[in-house]
Amino acid sequence: MKKVTQHTMLAIAIAATGMSATVHADFVKDSNVQLKFKNFYLDREFNHEAGRNVSRGYGNWTQAITLDAKSGYHDIGAGIQVGADLLAQYAVGLKSQGTVDDIHMPYDYANKKVEKDNAKLGATLKVKYAKTELKVGDLLPMSPVLFFDPSRQLLTTYSGAWLESKDIKDTKLTLAYIDGINARYDNQYQDFSLFPNNNFATAKTNSDGMYIAGVDHQFTPEIGGSYWYADVTDIYQQHYAAATFKTSLTEKTKLDSHVRYFNNSDSGDKLYGEIDSQAVSVGTKINHGMHTVQLGYQQMFGDMGGSGMFPTLGGWVPQPYLDNWSVASFIRKDERSWSVGYTYNFKDAGVPGLTATVRHFNGDNIDFGAGNPKGEEKENNVIVNYVVPEGKLKGLGFNYMFIDTDYSFGNDLEEHRVATTYTYTF
Repeated sequence: MKKVTQHTMLAIAIAATGMSATVHADFVKDSNVQLKFKNFYLDREFNHEAGRNVSRGYGNWTQAITLDAKSGYHDIGAGIQVGADLLAQYAVGLKSQGTVDDIHMPYDYANKKVEKDNAKLGATLKVKYAKTELKVGDLLPMSPVLFFDPSRQLLTTYSGAWLESKDIKDTKLTLAYIDGINARYDNQYQDFSLFPNNNFATAKTNSDGMYIAGVDHQFTPEIGGSYWYADVTDIYQQHYAAATFKTSLTEKTKLDSHVRYFNNSDSGDKLYGEIDSQAVSVGTKINHGMHTVQLGYQQMFGDMGGSGMFPTLGGWVPQPYLDNWSVASFIRKDERSWSVGYTYNFKDAGVPGLTATVRHFNGDNIDFGAGNPKGEEKENNVIVNYVVPEGKLKGLGFNYMFIDTDYSFGNDLEEHRVATTYTYTF
């Protein structure tokens, strides 16, 4: 069921009022207003193997413009400060296959047609006291239990209330209630569902929202720890615990490693069946000068419920806190996976702003039920990034990504993504 939440309507009204209140010097002086341009091309082709259902490939080419306006704060007394943010996104299709749902632009299922453009408007009221901040309205969370999606043209956003406090030394406390998702390919807030149910018109959407609580603490300059809890009502509950370790091995060599653990169970009415699963994810990154090596391992355990996968939200919500999250994701029942990656920064080679990454993922031991062979999946990535570091074109960026996957249980795919970005700051 499509909806625009009360939180969002309230925030838009307050933000509109706040943005016109230019008499408040701090509100305007400390503001940050950016106009962002993104030209994005994607082409995905499937290798249709014998005996399998044919999956049609798709491609699209779009241009987007985003107004990202963040106000400063106005002191209203008693140490309380208020502000408002506005995020306006618009994308227009330049070329598309038109009849295949590319999970990129809105899709009309009744007429089997991709919409030619897409617009999103979100506003956020923010209230701050000391080192505690409350945001109500349009949200872009980056947390272990909920993350926005920047992987396509327009951003996935959420509606709700997000409270974050850093008043306790070396500690961040978070409380949140999220009541809707505006997916990357949508233009309205929807109730939560469970992946892979990404058509909100047909998904089971009786959830009352998502409740979140989290604590992150830095025990020493090298050692940190986190615990988060989330309840997507009537779908799943999630506990997350992690430990991090960062240190300098030599003057030029740095080590960044972590262990992450998820424990998932069904919630309330169990709209998507019984869930009782766990996931362990271990990652290490070693940086030496211009060279970075990345290693990852993750394993799935337990009963995944009706989806057969680690629970993530419908709408293609990413879970980057799993080390091997990628296009293949590596989140199926009992799956074991590892990855290795290498990144080179071309600064010392005389091309500052240019980096290149290669990464390989390998997953096996996927349980498809009694009598079925264990599944395997592999993925290779090549990523090239360049950002103009200085001069009149400073901030102009180019990104190329090549993705190659190999499944023992489905059609392999190859994908090319090319993005050109530019940000103008007022």
